[in-house]
Amino acid sequence: MTKAFITGIVGTTLNADERAFIHAERPWGFILFKRNIENPGQVALLVDELKNCTSRTEVPVLIDQEGGRVQRLGPPHWPVYPPGAVFGKLYDIVETLGLSAARLSAQLIAADLWELGINVDCLPLADVPVAGADAIIGDRAYGTEPKKVAAIAGAVAEGLREGGILPVLKHIPGHGRATTDSHLRLPTVDTPKNELEKTDFAAFQPLAGLPMAMTAHVVFSALDPVHPATTSATIINQVIRGMVGFQGLLMSDDVSMKALSGSIAERTKAIFSAGCDMVLHCNGDLEEMRDVAAGTPELSGKALERANQALASRRRPQPFDRSAARAELEAMMSQARMSGA
Repeated sequence: MTKAFITGIVGTTLNADERAFIHAERPWGFILFKRNIENPGQVALLVDELKNCTSRTEVPVLIDQEGGRVQRLGPPHWPVYPPGAVFGKLYDIVETLGLSAARLSAQLIAADLWELGINVDCLPLADVPVAGADAIIGDRAYGTEPKKVAAIAGAVAEGLREGGILPVLKHIPGHGRATTDSHLRLPTVDTPKNELEKTDFAAFQPLAGLPMAMTAHVVFSALDPVHPATTSATIINQVIRGMVGFQGLLMSDDVSMKALSGSIAERTKAIFSAGCDMVLHCNGDLEEMRDVAAGTPELSGKALERANQALASRRRPQPFDRSAARAELEAMMSQARMSGA
C-alpha cells in the first residue's frame, strides 16, 4: 500500500533520513525542482534511486517543465523552451500554427523527461489571466480567451502523452484572476459566479478528460468566501467535479505555500476533507514531510481508482526525429519573433 501524497527531497541525492522516510511512509510519488538537478546522469540516477525506494513498478516522478520562466531543466544540459504566451501569439496568426508549435514543444520536452525516467509533467495550464492580475501566471498562459486557452492546453497535453509523459492540468478551476502570488499570500477573486463559469471555469471544461489536475490556492468568494479551492468542498464538488466535469486524480498545489493557513498538519487534513485525492509537498523540509505523512491516509477507494487509471493511461513514446522536430520548432519560433510575438 501507499499513502496519498507526493513529496520532494532536499538535494541532488537521497540522504539516509529521506531514504528511511520513504521506506516508512510510502509516498505515491515524488517531485523534482532545480535544487535536485545538476546534470543528466545525476538526475537519472536520482530518479532511479527514488523509484527503487518503493516496491512498485509504476512510480510517478513529477516536474514543472513548462518552458519560459518555469523550467526546472535548463541550459547547459537542456534546451530553453518558449513560454505558453508564444503559442497564443502563433495561434492568433494561424490557429493550426499555434497548436502545432504547442504540441511539438511539449513532445520535445517529453523526450527530455523520458530519458531521465521522469514520467509526469505539471503542464498544461488552463488559467485565463485578466488585466490587473498578478504576474505569477502572466506569459505562462496561452491567452485570455477560454476556447483558445483550452485548445492550446489540449495540444500541449497531447504532445506530452505522445512522448510517454502524463500531463497534470493546472491550476483548476483557475488562477488567472488572482491579484497576488499564492506562493506568498492567499488571493481572493470576487468575480460573480456566472462570469467565472463563462471564462475561468470554461477553459477547463474541454480538458476534463485529462488524467490528473492540480488545484488553485485561490478563494472564489461568490462560491466559498472562506476557503481556497484547494480546501473547499463546495468548489471541488460543485465546480471541479460538477460544472467542469473533471473526474481524474485531483492533487493539491503545494501544501507549504503561504496562501494556506494553519499548520502543515492542519492544511493536510483540510485538503483531504475537502475532497482532494492527493496532497503535494514540495520544499524538501523533512519535518514538514513527516507532518504531511502523518495526516495522509492510505491511497484507497475512489482516489486509488483514479490514481491507477492515471498511471494506466500513460503511453509508450511515439518515435520521431528529435533533430528535425527541434529545427521545425525553431522555425516556428522565428516566425513568432518576426511577428513580434
